[in-house]
Amino acid sequence: MDWKDDYNRWMNNEKLEATLKGQLYNLTESEQEEAFHQPISFGTGGMRGELGPGINRMNVYTIRKAAKGLALHIEEKGEEWKEKGVVVAHDPRHMSKQFSLEVAKVMGVHGIKTYLFTDIRPTPLLSFAVRHLKTANGVMITASHNPPEYNGFKVYNEDGGQLPLEPSEQLMDKVNSVENELTIPVLTEEELKEQNLLNWIEGEVDQAYLRKVETMSYDHSMPKDDLSIVFSPLHGTATSLVEQGLKQQGFSNLTLVKEQTVADPNFTTVSSPNPEEHQAFAKAIDYGKQNDAQLLIATDPDADRLGVAVKDDSGEYRVLTGNQLGALLLDYVLRHESFNDGVMIKTIVTSEMGRAIANSYGVETQDVLTGFKFISEKIKQFEETNEKQFVFGYEESYGCLIKPFARDKDAVQATVMTAEMAAYWQKQGYNLYEALQQLYKQHGYFLEDLHSVKLAGLEGQEKINQILEDFKQINEFNVDGLKLEYKEDYSTLQRTNVQTGNEEPINLPKTNAIKFKFDQDTWCCLRPSGTEPKIKFYFAVKGETEQQAQDKLTALKQSILDHVKVEV
Repeated sequence: MDWKDDYNRWMNNEKLEATLKGQLYNLTESEQEEAFHQPISFGTGGMRGELGPGINRMNVYTIRKAAKGLALHIEEKGEEWKEKGVVVAHDPRHMSKQFSLEVAKVMGVHGIKTYLFTDIRPTPLLSFAVRHLKTANGVMITASHNPPEYNGFKVYNEDGGQLPLEPSEQLMDKVNSVENELTIPVLTEEELKEQNLLNWIEGEVDQAYLRKVETMSYDHSMPKDDLSIVFSPLHGTATSLVEQGLKQQGFSNLTLVKEQTVADPNFTTVSSPNPEEHQAFAKAIDYGKQNDAQLLIATDPDADRLGVAVKDDSGEYRVLTGNQLGALLLDYVLRHESFNDGVMIKTIVTSEMGRAIANSYGVETQDVLTGFKFISEKIKQFEETNEKQFVFGYEESYGCLIKPFARDKDAVQATVMTAEMAAYWQKQGYNLYEALQQLYKQHGYFLEDLHSVKLAGLEGQEKINQILEDFKQINEFNVDGLKLEYKEDYSTLQRTNVQTGNEEPINLPKTNAIKFKFDQDTWCCLRPSGTEPKIKFYFAVKGETEQQAQDKLTALKQSILDHVKVEV
């Protein structure tokens, strides 16, 4: 079917929602093609895209189609699963609250019970709610840290983890079996109430979650009033749970970035609501200087990622990377807790410093593909087999999980633990930046960087594919003092020794990524983003000093990026 057929189907639908109809009239032909050339699909973070009309956009009709697919998926499991129902949460983005109710309206047609939060909630709380309420599935309406014009639909299994690959593919089959997203029947909110298919959730799940957070402390007696903390939710969902979580642990010296506690779908005070980007800390740094704060923390809008800034040797605030914060938290956990057959889980693009720290405590490290669902999948395997014990899971993009009562990356947990860790190191006479330097002295100076190239639209996707194909043909890079040893192609699951030509299999699911491993603990990896129209270049080195590591990193980046043949 040509994309114009779907476009005309929408244009000719007399019952099409009025706002979407008006937006359709204003699309240029190229914009029409972008909106209708293919159905919106699931990536590493679920279904995510720009708001607007079309089958490749987020709107009430594509939400209904996704919800219909999930309803069919649950129906196939039987009446018991329909009775378990679905819990749905939403962030403050445009259309989020309406989308969450649309899910319930579709579920109701199939006799499936839905639990809806009355107000915005973080993603990790949704993950916890699935486990706490023992529902069949969970749905989170969010686009995390994406720009304001985005929204998304993330699906969770009965264990509280995001759908792994096989169930995700099964769900997509169900979604794709829905022929016309414009004619999906729905119940009204009143009909849902009459049939007892809609249950509103207020604070009871929050309190159950906070009781779990309270048990995480390794030292309840440690003085915590001396630690001055500034916190920003970046216009998102974390304010209430973070504030309560910190106060119940004894952190009373807390200042909120007031302008950013407003749940604003336009994220007015930041150019991007992403704690990975240093500009997101501008207001928190201003507050920090006013209050002489030791610790600045910012969470992204759905509160699954967090960033941290601390004072460096010059007294200026420095934003830690996700790799650095993950290393500090991992070390803190292992300093205070012993594990039998413990395993730390990280992604293939996360720093090797975590492996070095885990090894020093006798803890195994396992690598998974990018996407936290692969970490939660491992946790579930450990529970089912009882052969391994989960220690800690993290990825370089500012997401981690400390205790598995939630099964997605959890910035609320991490905020509370980071505060306790900062108080612990303060008691030893160090701030977190100085504690990080101690880890570098012990394990080596690991340094990483990320270079992203945004390539939007159909043409952009073709360029991303071409860049990856070009790199798959490369077997050598000219990097001073470094020798390429292995090439790992995750699309074919083959690891090739470029010196001998010998190949061996990679025991992971297939994905479109390529990784180059050099000697001296140096590597780079290329992969398309699962949630944005970008190709990402990850770089990692190890040096004896910061300057040596920085020089290596600069040389590696230059050599790799010199091979990008496609004009970007």
